This record gives sequence, structure tokens and C-alpha cells, in this order.
Amino acid sequence: MSTATLSPPALLLDGPASALLAAIEAEPQAPLGVAITAPGGHGKTALLEAIEAVYLRAGSPVVRGPEALARAPQEAVVVVDDAHVLEEACLADVRRRATGGQRVVVAYRPWPRRPALDALAATLTRCGRAVALTPFTPERTAAYLRHLAEGEVPPSTAHVVHTHTAGIPRLVDWLGRSLLSAPTPPTADARSIPHAALAPIGVELDALDSEARRLVIAASADVDMPIDVLGSLFVSAPEALDALLGAVRSTGLVGPDDRLPPMVKHAVVTLTPAAQRLAVWQHVAERLLHRGASVLPLARSLRTLGASGETAGMIFEAAAEEALPRDPALAAELFGAAATTGRATAARQARAAALAGDLDTALRIADRLVTVEDPTQRATGAAIAATALAHRGYLSRSAELHRWSGSISSRAFGAIAAAATGHPEELTTLLTCPPGDGPPTLLAGAALLMARGVRETLAGSLTAALSALVQAAALVEPSGPAVLLPDSPAALAALAAAHCGEFDIGLAVLDRAMAAQTGGPVLARRHRLLRAWLLMLRGQISAAAEEAGQATSLPGRLEPRDLIFATGLEVGLARRTSDLAALHRRWTYARDALVRHPVDLFTLLPLGEFAIAAARLRDHDRLRGYLDEAHALLAQLGDPPLWSVPLRWSLLHAAILAEEPAVAHDQAAALATTAHHSRYAAAIAAAAESWLEILRGVVHVERVEAAARGLHAVGLSWDAARLAGQAAIRTADRKAMTTLLDCARMLQGKPSGAKTGERATDAGALAPAAADSPLSEREREVAELVLAGLTYKQIGDRLFISAKTVEHHVTRIRQRLGCANRGELLARLRAMAAESRSAQS
Repeated sequence: MSTATLSPPALLLDGPASALLAAIEAEPQAPLGVAITAPGGHGKTALLEAIEAVYLRAGSPVVRGPEALARAPQEAVVVVDDAHVLEEACLADVRRRATGGQRVVVAYRPWPRRPALDALAATLTRCGRAVALTPFTPERTAAYLRHLAEGEVPPSTAHVVHTHTAGIPRLVDWLGRSLLSAPTPPTADARSIPHAALAPIGVELDALDSEARRLVIAASADVDMPIDVLGSLFVSAPEALDALLGAVRSTGLVGPDDRLPPMVKHAVVTLTPAAQRLAVWQHVAERLLHRGASVLPLARSLRTLGASGETAGMIFEAAAEEALPRDPALAAELFGAAATTGRATAARQARAAALAGDLDTALRIADRLVTVEDPTQRATGAAIAATALAHRGYLSRSAELHRWSGSISSRAFGAIAAAATGHPEELTTLLTCPPGDGPPTLLAGAALLMARGVRETLAGSLTAALSALVQAAALVEPSGPAVLLPDSPAALAALAAAHCGEFDIGLAVLDRAMAAQTGGPVLARRHRLLRAWLLMLRGQISAAAEEAGQATSLPGRLEPRDLIFATGLEVGLARRTSDLAALHRRWTYARDALVRHPVDLFTLLPLGEFAIAAARLRDHDRLRGYLDEAHALLAQLGDPPLWSVPLRWSLLHAAILAEEPAVAHDQAAALATTAHHSRYAAAIAAAAESWLEILRGVVHVERVEAAARGLHAVGLSWDAARLAGQAAIRTADRKAMTTLLDCARMLQGKPSGAKTGERATDAGALAPAAADSPLSEREREVAELVLAGLTYKQIGDRLFISAKTVEHHVTRIRQRLGCANRGELLARLRAMAAESRSAQS
């Protein structure tokens, strides 16, 4: 396709070219010497045609082409295109004419440069002007596409075309014509470019000499290098490099940033033989590897082409090491590719797979490693397998493999896993004996601090426990996503914080771990789930639900440890929003999560939520075996208050729901014995005693209020509001009821007398009560929740009133709205909600 198709020229011209045409139109008889230079496809021919047209309109004769020069009269305008391919004698003749005052316009590519052409260009510039054509701006690309389409073109199409072509006019023309006739709109993916637009680029590639073609092929790989850097990998002599770069740049296949536009890259990959690309890309990768530069982008391309051999293996191995901190899944693939070439990368492949969350691959490779003769490989395989099994909840087997691995960090992780399954003596042995001769790495230091922190949670100071775990988290933060951990110190710190009411500390350490991406993708979901759990315990229900949703939407499947927390969150959130239907739905998944994960110290929080849900759904017998295991585990550990108090608090509520007062009494009595342990345990014990009194029908306002405020002070806002609210609806004293309801509202973060129920949905929200409204503010609040589908009991739990009171409210609402039955009531409420939405819009 000729560049003449780039007409009309007005759409091609930048400032200098437009100024040139304007000057010729103003004084067509004035002396003129013009040197127009640009790579191929930038519109030189079209500009020459425009200049010729201006002169012809002014009555000046125009001579084009070297054949007509010999007979060109002095008054004629000499127009020469593609001067870079003319013979020396012809260039010398054109120069003599320019020196003699004849009007001369010459266009040429910047390469090849010859002395005669340089002399001609210098003469024209000295006596006239030089014009260098540039690629289109985005605005000029859009204008040219409108010309082609003879109408408007979507801005997105213009953007895609300009991005694919880098604004090179000839490419814009080729791609624009193809896309505008295509049945589907263009996309940002270069693979969507029609083949018809790529075929002309193949002609340009065929015209290149072998070295220039190799350079273009090298630039088509996924490597972010300008062609001058790539060219230096092919030739080292400065003169040869200049010649190579000049030849490639002059083709018009290179963008203004000295890189191939996406359209050209795709054309090269599509139109050149795979074997040729493989040879060139591997040559570039070898040179980069020799220089110690990045080979990751080229390794991806080489892997796609199926590169093999010793050199390819070295490239894949180096690229995998590059990818590991940012993309462990890609690193695992590249380590695997290196292994097929004979490189010893199996252990690193297993580690990368584990970091990426591909535990099946990690376990499969690690299981083979533990049987090899090399003791270092065996130890590494055991550590990786132990880590993967910890994520799957098999802490006993994980502890065994960590012990067998034998490094300082493995011994510490094994002792933590053993303690979590009822064997704390390994922690004592580890922390009282010298750690061995292993290197004192950051990971080893962090693992020992984690072990010390866990031991403190079992029999020591809460402050010391949290301090050790938070310090351990700080030690591994610099390693970011490249450190493989069976559990992160941030996760253990958050668990300890959740068990003792230090929610701010737990959230802060998790936020730092998430920012540092500690442990990579395999721990990303755990950190988010634990963050959601802390928010739920604090009563921030909406924030907890959002965080849990983000956690479960992360790529990859839920491993058993994450599944049990995710399901526990769903159950806990359904309970706190009085969503019985959701509780029923999630209970099936909860049972599955329990079956898949053995009971251990670090999963007591979801177990407690499951116990309450089971009691609410009258399915608590199904949970007895798991609870017996939990009690036995805590007994083996000496019933540490930090771990036992939250579980007993949950079991107290489960007993209340199951109507088992004796069990509730036993749990409250056990909580009372731990009240001295911490402020959190004291608040829980006082609240448990208040619950027992409420169940007996005794409501002491001062004691209830004090107990509720105690819960609120340790961060349990939802539990605090529920205690005060349930006490309020169980007392016959009107003044006491008002006082406790106000207390519940305040503890829930609402002012006294304010609405206590969140709007269920936007669709069911009614406008605030006006002066002439038939419903009071409280009745409208009840009506919204009725419209949302909540039962009387759920509404009562939400508003801190009894189900009977809700029934009375609904009866009055029906009377005031003149509805004979529930169906009429719902229809009228929907109409009122629609009117409210209409008024607000």
C-alpha cells in the first residue's frame, strides 16, 4: 500500500509542515530549498504531493523524479522523493541546481546516509529550511480515522489505534482501514488486529538485511528495552551499531520511544518463523544473563516457544529467581521448566508452588524430595511439606516433618504446631536449649520469637506474648512475599489479640503484614480473614462482611484452615444480623469445614461460633465430639485462660440458646475462675454472671450496665449492646427498660433515643416520618424490617425489644394503614418505599 493513501495532507501536517505549505502558498515564486526527512511511512510522499499541488495552482512547472532532471528548465520546481536511494551523480546534480538558485524540494529517510546526500541536505538547509516529520499525536490519529470513516469514530477506537501504532501514520492507515471494516470493535489486545493490517509489515521485514531483521525480532519479545540497548547485544563496534540502528529506525517500524509499537511486535511474532524467533530471543537472553541483567521477560517468550537445552535451563532458573518475590506461581512454572532441562530446581519449584498456594504441587514435589540421598534436599522437602500440611490443618503431621527437617526455624515451627495440638513441652525444650549451629537468619529469629510468643500465651504474660509475636512479624516483613511460613507471626499475633480483646494491636499487625505481602498469596487470604474476624468481634459488622468477601474472592481455592475461618465468619455474621435463613444455609458448609479440619488451638474461635449456631439450629449434638476434643486439648495445655475464655463465652451463649441452664452455669463458673487473668477475662466473667441473673429473671440495672460497659471497654461492642438490650426486654420495670435500651444504643454507637436498626436494604427504606405521616418513627423502623423479610424475633433482636412488642407494633401499623391482612400490608409498604425512592431521586 502506498503512503499516498495517507491523504488528505492537511490531516498529516504538524506545525513545521503546515508552516512550509503556508509559506509556499504566500510566495510561490520565492527561492526555495527544502529538506524533508522522516522514517518510512511518516507522510513524506504525501507532503511532496501537497507542495506540488500548490505550485501547479500558482502556475509554476514542477519536475519530479531523477529521469526528468536533465531537461528541467531553470524556472521549474524540482521535487525529489526517496533521495536516500538515488545515485551519487543524481544527488550532485540536484545540489548544483539548489546552489544555483533553482527551487528544490527533497525528501529522504535518515538512513542510509551517504556523503552526497549529506552535502545536499546541508545545502538545502543552509539556503532554505529542514522539515522533520513526526508521528501523529492522538488528536491527529483521531482526525485521520474520522477522514477514513467519513464520520465520527468512537474515542475508544481512536485510543486503541494510536496505542497499537504509536501514531506512525502508515501504521495508523493500515490498522484504521482494517478495523473500520471489521465487524467487531478493536480491543487493547494486539492479538485482535486483523491479519490484513499486518501483512504489509511483512513486506518491510523481508526488505531488511539479516542483522536488522534479527534486531527487530529481538525487540518483538516481551522485553522492555529500546533498540539501541538491544542492538548492542548483536554488535559491539560503534560504527556497526550506528549502521544497524539507523537501518531499523529508518524503516518506520520503530516508535518515537525507540521501541516497536504493539502492532509491529504482533506482526513480527505472527509473520516470522518460530525457530528464527527462538534463536534470536535465546541469543539475547544469553547475553543479558552474562551481563547479570533481567531475563524474566525473555524467559516467558522462550518458554512459550518451547526452548530447551542447558542454556535455556539457566535462563529459566535465573528468571524464576527474579519472579519469586512478585509472582511465585510464575516462578514455580519457570523452575519446573528449568528442571526439565536437567537443572536441580525441584526444591525451589516446590517452595514457589507453596508460596503461590498450589499446595498439591508443593506436596507432590516435597514428598519426592524427602526420599532423595542428599540430606539438604531431604530437609528442604520436609520443611516444605510441613508448611503445606499446616495450611491444610494437619498440625500434628506438620510438627513431625518440621522436627525431621531440623533447621532452627523448622524446629521452632514444629514446636508451635506441637503446642497447638496439646504438646507444649517442645516449646520449653526449644527455648531453654541452645538453638544449634544454623545461621542466625531473619527467619530463624522470627521463628524463635513466634515460639516464645506462643509459650507466653499458654503460661505467661499477655503483654510479653503480643510483644514477641509483633516483633516476629516485623522481622519477616522485609522478606515480603518470598518467605515461606506455615503460619505468619502476624496471624498468630492477631489470634492472640482476638482472644484477649487487644483488637487494635491485632488489626495493626495484620495491616502491616498485608502491606508487606508477608508469606505471599498462600497467607494473603488468612490475613484478611483474621482481620474480618477482629472487625466482627468489635461489632463492625458491615466492615467485617466486606473484608470477608474480599478474602474469599482472592484467587485459588480455600484450604481447610482458611475454609473453617471463612465459614465461621459467615455463621457469625448471620447470627449478629439475626439472619436465620443465612444461618441455615451456612450451617451445611460449617459442618463440612469441621469435618475437614482437626481441632487445634488456633481454630477455637470458629469452633465457638459453630457451637452457638448449632444450638440456635437445634443441632448441637453434632458438635459434641469436636467440643470434647477442644476441652481435652485445653486440659492438656493446662486450661490457659487466653485461649479458653473466648470459647467458654461462646459455649455460655450456646447453652442459653439450647436452654441448658446447668451448662450455662458451669461455663459462667469456669469464667469466674479466670477473671483475675486479664481485664478482658474479668469483663467476660462479669457479663457471664449478668447473663445468668437475666435468665433467672433478675435484672439489676446497675450491674447489667456495668457488665455491658465492661464488654464495650474491651472491644466487644456488639456483645455489650446485646447484653443490655436483652436485659431490657426481660424486665417489667419501665424505667429500667428505658435505661438499659439507652445503654444498648449508646454501646452500639448510636445516640440515646436514636434508631437502633440499620436500614435493611435501599429498596425497603422508608422516608423519615413527617408531621402528617400515619406512622411514628419507631413504627416506620419496624415496617422497614418487616418489608426486608425479618421475623418478629429477628426484628426484636435488632431493635432490642421483645418479639411480642414487635407484634403489637405490626398490628398498629396495619390499623393505621387500613390493611386487612399481611399481604395488603406488604403491598402498601412497598408502595411507600417506592414513593420514598422517587422523592429522594
